Amino acid sequence: MKYLVLVLLAVLAALVPDIVQAQQDSVTAITVTTNDDGTQEYSVTLQILFIMTALSFIPAMVIMMTSFTRIIVVLAILRQAIGLQSSPSNQILIGIALFLTFFIMTPVLNTINEEALQPYMAEEITPLEALERARAPVKAFMLSQTRVTDLETFLDIAGYLDVESPEDVPMSVLIPAFITSELKTAFQIGFMIFIPFLIIDLTVASVLMAMGMMMLSPMLVSLPFKLMLFVLVDGWSLVMRTLAGSFGL
Repeated sequence: MKYLVLVLLAVLAALVPDIVQAQQDSVTAITVTTNDDGTQEYSVTLQILFIMTALSFIPAMVIMMTSFTRIIVVLAILRQAIGLQSSPSNQILIGIALFLTFFIMTPVLNTINEEALQPYMAEEITPLEALERARAPVKAFMLSQTRVTDLETFLDIAGYLDVESPEDVPMSVLIPAFITSELKTAFQIGFMIFIPFLIIDLTVASVLMAMGMMMLSPMLVSLPFKLMLFVLVDGWSLVMRTLAGSFGL
């Protein structure tokens, strides 16, 4: 968890440079003003309010800047393809996605630990240098998973026409391009997962229609067969392996 803190601070520093400047200037959180009659008034600086507001976006940053998005979308499509509406529950799917995210992001977190966290804890570098070092592996991971077409689309929208290499792309452009690429990849994987279950549904519906059992729901009859197929082929292992392999592991 302490590795993720550095990742989040690195992204926060890239997106909101005012926060870093506020830390450099040692902003006072609470200002005390003494009136002429001896009473005191307390006020919170705008910088602190801005920082506290930015902290509320940390969960979104964790979700959108890691492998979490692709994983949770694929798992949700898998549950829909099988025909189970509430099993596994949302809490279980999110838990699986979180731990698989930690597994996939381990190389990035190890790099942050070695190059940013440990030198900072040893007081060998300043906090700003640690943030810069922590941001580099996160940006490299996002660039490796972002399609060039998506990157070019957001560069054109933002008006960045003088970017010479992907490494020069600002985080404000890279993040939406990364999210778009993740959603596209997740839907491609979900489509491939959906096909065998769709074939079973069509087969069962055709058999029921031929038998004249039109009042019986095909979904109800096909569900045991889909569950049996998924278990026989070791579906969970295949899905996890596919997700991990899609990130180059």
